[in-house]
Amino acid sequence: MARKENADTAAETGRLKQIALTYKMTRRVDKRVGLVLAGVGIVTFGVFLAIGFLVGHPIYLGILGFILAFLAMAIVFGRRAERAAFGQMEGQPGAAAAVLENVGRGWSTTPAVAMNRSQDVIHRAVGKAGIVLVAEGNPNRLKSLLAAEKKKMARIVIDVPVHDIIVGDGEGQVPLKKVRTTMLKLPRVLSGPQVTVANDRLRAMGDLMSNMPLPKGPMPKGMRMPRGGKTR
Repeated sequence: MARKENADTAAETGRLKQIALTYKMTRRVDKRVGLVLAGVGIVTFGVFLAIGFLVGHPIYLGILGFILAFLAMAIVFGRRAERAAFGQMEGQPGAAAAVLENVGRGWSTTPAVAMNRSQDVIHRAVGKAGIVLVAEGNPNRLKSLLAAEKKKMARIVIDVPVHDIIVGDGEGQVPLKKVRTTMLKLPRVLSGPQVTVANDRLRAMGDLMSNMPLPKGPMPKGMRMPRGGKTR
């Protein structure tokens, strides 16, 4: 029993440290995050407390307001922390790979399957939507790099849809913060066994697997991107 209590205490302490680290990271980018969170909490609690006095139940609605205020602060904090993380990752080598590693369950990702001398790079994700090639670097150079990668895969995987995403803010590109959403919106056309077969064939083909640096600033040790997780 004592060991279980100690484990629970250690887990709780770890969560609190993670929240503190996430807050510090967010505040470095978003100086107003503290004021915004305080404002959200006070306004939410104040509204419910006022309604409680109007209907004659200030205690009940005050308690409900406190709970909902905490929930609202958590939601706002999560969104601003995510925005700050993407802001720090943008422009860094391997930023797209960091996003892919947290795209969600059902996806198998392989970073840096292709790269040229200018360090334009392509990452690959395989899921029920098919194969998604996520490219970051110079858009003009990436076109030929993507074409070469698709040609190489065409000899290995047949009848598997291939999508490509070029990360950026220009026309026809997808901003880093929208890469995950864009991938999850793709129609699912493959079954689980088909995904496994495609993955096995692609891995047998061999990848560059270069040890490119991934951005470490946006996510402190122990922090995970919202709704993350990867499937291998």
